[in-house]
Amino acid sequence: MSLIASLLHIGVIIGGPDWYRLFGAGEDLAQLAEQGSFYPALITIGIAAVLAIWGWFAFAGAGLVWQPPLLRTGLIIISAIYLARGLVILPMALFVPEKINSFAIWSSLIVMIYGLFYAAGTWKTWSSLS
Repeated sequence: MSLIASLLHIGVIIGGPDWYRLFGAGEDLAQLAEQGSFYPALITIGIAAVLAIWGWFAFAGAGLVWQPPLLRTGLIIISAIYLARGLVILPMALFVPEKINSFAIWSSLIVMIYGLFYAAGTWKTWSSLS
């Protein structure tokens, strides 16, 4: 799932300003992309790289690729980040309800599912992780 998200971020760069808007990156980044700024692409490449590394950790946890250092710790942190990002919708609803839109809702649900899968996979394979 993280690798798919990583590739989607690369697709946003290729898709340009309209894709930045479509996938909820915000009007500021879309306008910078329209102006030819490298900033949106650099930010998006950074996110894509992090997601690709997280994908590596997931595959390593499943025993499909070589293990990165601190695999257990990494999987716990990745699970926690995904879960926290998914739950951020709750304080948003309480304190800044005007910021809640369809993107905020569906993206929170998606990353919550990612976090649950990472946490369940980490739990299931705990004894084989080093």
